[in-house]
Amino acid sequence: MPKLKTKSSAKKRFKITSRGKVIMGQAGKRHGMIKRTNSQIRKQRGTAVMSKQDSKIVKSYMPYTLRG
Repeated sequence: MPKLKTKSSAKKRFKITSRGKVIMGQAGKRHGMIKRTNSQIRKQRGTAVMSKQDSKIVKSYMPYTLRG
């Protein structure tokens, strides 16, 4: 059987934890920060855990990573 290729965009954007959860950067932080409230900007710092349904799709893009 041929090897499966990993999607390069997925390996750059997402990380899989040892428990199998997918970590991603917060959405809505690229531009237009003047429109956002200060509390919104504070809450969007760091990373977020992806939902179960979306993480299933992302894991299919990265076949050889640890799945937990």
